[in-house]
Amino acid sequence: MIYLDYNSTTPVAEEVLQYMLPYFSNKFGNAASSTHLPGLEAKQAVEDARISIAKQIQAETQEIIFTSGSTEAINLGIKGVYNLYYNKGNHIVTVATEHKAVLDTCKFLEKKGAKVTYLEVDHNGLISLEELEEAITDKTILVSVMFANNETGVIQDIKSIADIVHKKQSILFCDATQAIGKVKVDVQASGIDILCMSGHKIYGPKGVGALYVRRKNPRVTLEPLIHGGGHERGLRSGTLNVPGIVGLGRAFEIFDFNTGTEQLIHYFEETLLQLLGSSIQIHGKAAERLPNTTNISFPFKAVDFIRHTKSKLAIATGSACTSAENLPSHVLTAMGIDKSQSEKAIRFSLGRDTSKEELNTVIELIMGLCDNP
Repeated sequence: MIYLDYNSTTPVAEEVLQYMLPYFSNKFGNAASSTHLPGLEAKQAVEDARISIAKQIQAETQEIIFTSGSTEAINLGIKGVYNLYYNKGNHIVTVATEHKAVLDTCKFLEKKGAKVTYLEVDHNGLISLEELEEAITDKTILVSVMFANNETGVIQDIKSIADIVHKKQSILFCDATQAIGKVKVDVQASGIDILCMSGHKIYGPKGVGALYVRRKNPRVTLEPLIHGGGHERGLRSGTLNVPGIVGLGRAFEIFDFNTGTEQLIHYFEETLLQLLGSSIQIHGKAAERLPNTTNISFPFKAVDFIRHTKSKLAIATGSACTSAENLPSHVLTAMGIDKSQSEKAIRFSLGRDTSKEELNTVIELIMGLCDNP
């Protein structure tokens, strides 16, 4: 099986797994139990992970809040701002191509009285900075813009977006789930106020993630969604998943941006363009993209190719969270891609173990279906 769905999930790195294992057995303490050595040992392991994460994104350790993953972090970040800043305003600005975790959270808040503006994107998946600035009003309490799109890999100009948001005295939330581990994310240089991340996208375990919440310039506060015990500075109560957190911290320590996926993606796209020419369409090609991601429409339906190669190849048409929906990608639709082309679109996301030989095999499979539709 050739696995090219790394944006959906990654395997736990062996180094991460070995680092986690003791915390399932002999190092089993509760990080909230500070009256004995096992508890203190667990607490220290959690704090060490917090330090590792903060260091990678240029944050302070107190600004890292552990969660069960990005979806929970998104809910805490967006709802937490809305619930606390409601007296200032009820307006949120986001983007039509955001992950469903953001869009569904905004839809929920609309039922609670929020006014949400969904910015459109151009053919390359980028928002207009001018439209963003026009959309922000004195009632705008939050702007939510994804760092890099999970389906196309398109990277937004977060620094320029942050400058506009701060000039308008609002808060910037950034879903960096796909960007973390693939490109450099610096919350200070980019001006991000709240940011989410998830372990299983970066060769860490599933079921653990974190939320970065800025403490100064500007100081951001949230209303917690979960109460009971005051864990994580009162923002996320509940017994901490120590093995998961330890694994997440270790995954941050072994980042390697030079995995070669950028060269492989270039090779893959250029080879397909040489073989198939204008019969394929690479979505977001003119924009800056993640070094491991490409989204391509072919001369055949994606479901036919997936059915044809399901025993040989693991790929996706888009987000894992929407893979059960028989609908055109909302991301491609927002980019102006018609239904016919959207139904032919496949996302290929590479990982550190992907080889050129594997891509050559995939190219052969693609050409085989083109020759025998």
